[in-house]
Amino acid sequence: MQVQKMSDLPPDRVSPEPPFTHVGLDVFGPWMVTARRTRGGHAESIRWAVIFTCLSTRAVHIEVIETMTTASFINGLRRFSAIRGPIKTIRSDQGTNFIGACKELKLNTTDPELKTYLKDNKSTWIFNPPHSSHMGGVWERMIGIARRILDALLLKLNPSYLTHEILVTLMAEVTAIMNSRPLVSVSSDPEAPAVLTPSMLLTHKKDTLAAPSGDFDVNDLSNKHWRRVQALADAFWKRWRQEYLTTLQTKGKWNMEKPNLQVGDVVLLKDSQMKRTEWPTGLVVKTFPSRDNTVRKVEVKVVKHDIPRVYLRPISELILLFHAKNV
Repeated sequence: MQVQKMSDLPPDRVSPEPPFTHVGLDVFGPWMVTARRTRGGHAESIRWAVIFTCLSTRAVHIEVIETMTTASFINGLRRFSAIRGPIKTIRSDQGTNFIGACKELKLNTTDPELKTYLKDNKSTWIFNPPHSSHMGGVWERMIGIARRILDALLLKLNPSYLTHEILVTLMAEVTAIMNSRPLVSVSSDPEAPAVLTPSMLLTHKKDTLAAPSGDFDVNDLSNKHWRRVQALADAFWKRWRQEYLTTLQTKGKWNMEKPNLQVGDVVLLKDSQMKRTEWPTGLVVKTFPSRDNTVRKVEVKVVKHDIPRVYLRPISELILLFHAKNV
């Protein structure tokens, strides 16, 4: 196997332009939904989703498309551009999932109609070489995790429970969950430690939309469509927390000494009792070294509703986001 020095980031990864000017794209699905009720039951239809990842802010946007045609895909692009603004660069891979989706969608990326649309909008579509998914790592990981979780949730769901409206609303909830993930620390201020998220870059708002109160069970779906959406969104959040957020921690069993948490470290507090997107961010204000000089519990200051609170927590309940020595 040949190796070579890692190249610099492409210009569209570091250009100071508005969000979603340069995007990575993938298509995933399909899922069966109830299109309409009939006397004998219900008529089913297929839906797909197009996921866009901003190459600079790492935000995501998901559009549901209805038919397996280039025209439907162009409509999805048009809806995306109407909300997020013009696209200069679209990047995608040539992996099995994307090529397979294009074939089933009857989407030909050399289609004159699609080429004309891209040309009229001054957009460029760039394909990575085959078998080089690492070149699209900036969007591949997000897309891969979202696709795996959604497929696991929706493919085993009775199509009679899933309508187009439920699917579109669920994708909006999934987008909000993904865009609330932490990127880097933006402040080491002990009074207001805040963590930069894609949502903050898109909305310029620090707070995220709170999830509805109440318990929603994906296995006990009621006739109320909004409850079905929340049950599925909660199920997505639980899988997202387990499969993505935990990877922000160093993995491995406890057979090796690890660097201690220090005063000034910015951490994310795990809390299984809290709703998705609401895990608080805190600042380590005190450590408690054991006899062997290893830290296994700390005091963390969290600011809620502009009121600072201090909690004693074991390090197993914390996710390190930003180390004090990097300040």
